[in-house]
Amino acid sequence: MQKNMYICNSNTKKEQNMRFIVNSQVLLKNLQSIGGIVGGNATLPILNNYLFDLKDKQLTLVASDTETSMMVSLELTEANEDGSIAIPAKILLDTLKTFADLPLVFQIDTETFSIEISAGDGKYRLAGEDANAFPQHPDKGDEITSLSLSSQLLSQAISKTIYATGLDNFRPVMSGVYVELSTENLTFVATDAHKLVRYRRTDAHADAYANFILPKKTLIQLKNIFSSRKDEIDVKIEYNKINAFFSFENMHVVCRLIEGKYPNYEAVIPQDNPNKLYIDRVTLLNSLKRVSIFANQAIPQAKFKMQASELLISAQDIDYASEAKERLACNYEGEPMEMGFNAKYIIEMLSSIETEEICLEMSQPSRAGILMPVGNENKDENMLALVMPVMLN
Repeated sequence: MQKNMYICNSNTKKEQNMRFIVNSQVLLKNLQSIGGIVGGNATLPILNNYLFDLKDKQLTLVASDTETSMMVSLELTEANEDGSIAIPAKILLDTLKTFADLPLVFQIDTETFSIEISAGDGKYRLAGEDANAFPQHPDKGDEITSLSLSSQLLSQAISKTIYATGLDNFRPVMSGVYVELSTENLTFVATDAHKLVRYRRTDAHADAYANFILPKKTLIQLKNIFSSRKDEIDVKIEYNKINAFFSFENMHVVCRLIEGKYPNYEAVIPQDNPNKLYIDRVTLLNSLKRVSIFANQAIPQAKFKMQASELLISAQDIDYASEAKERLACNYEGEPMEMGFNAKYIIEMLSSIETEEICLEMSQPSRAGILMPVGNENKDENMLALVMPVMLN
């Protein structure tokens, strides 16, 4: 079980009122950007709140779930009396969504934790909580290492690996994405023991070798943030043995790294694969989506029968007497072979690839198949997806 990475804020309460003015839509947008980790925390109910921290006309909004902490800062033109308070997330968000674009006046009694919001002719009161009960994000310490990546590169790495992470609580190292840094490249790996993805970039590197495992939930939040921004931005990543810190624009994200030793992923990738199938990616993807509808949904097994210039894909569900077959044109190099795959895994892999053509390399029906893009214009990008076969019925 991972240790709590937070310590309680030891600031004393201020016997005065906080007052500040902020635009409703600006506040809503920024709260939503960090809101993906708020809610449903039965262990620490305080985490169902946003922390509002006001200092020198800078308002910092914080959300946390004990493993990940997200912070965004806003510069205010009108504010007085520094202070902090925890505000219930749900009622605040639900209220903000109903407002047009208008200024909101917050008046907060830091003794009673009473909050009054004024919007035009309306006034709204709700009860907050003591900010001292809100966990504080960890200090970086002295042994910190850093590098900078573009948001586009980091977003690509997340998108192409995160679907392969596992859900097994008994093997927590597989529930995150393994990041391996070297002086030559960066490698991102995810696996659940049934499938594996290795995504490598040679156009980015670190000053020294390092590796760590990032939690899935944090990566999902980062991906959502980057996808909402049109422009590419620089992301500063700092890390030590316990935590990783992401800084960009007015936002900071802190997460606790997953403890444990990651499996030797290189050892499970077959090196000698004489049988190679070349085929149009979209054609194969759409065919699998159709055929898998007729497979047993518990394990949507698809059979690949390959020979010369032809691929026959079939699936069936004996219990419901359903069956589907499709014949696709391809370029197959190797001995005629039949292999069974979980169609869902292949669909996920094909969806994460962007090239027009893919290559499926195989050695024998009982060993893993290797799926790779063909004709990638980005020479600095290298991707490999491994999928274990299933026994044919």
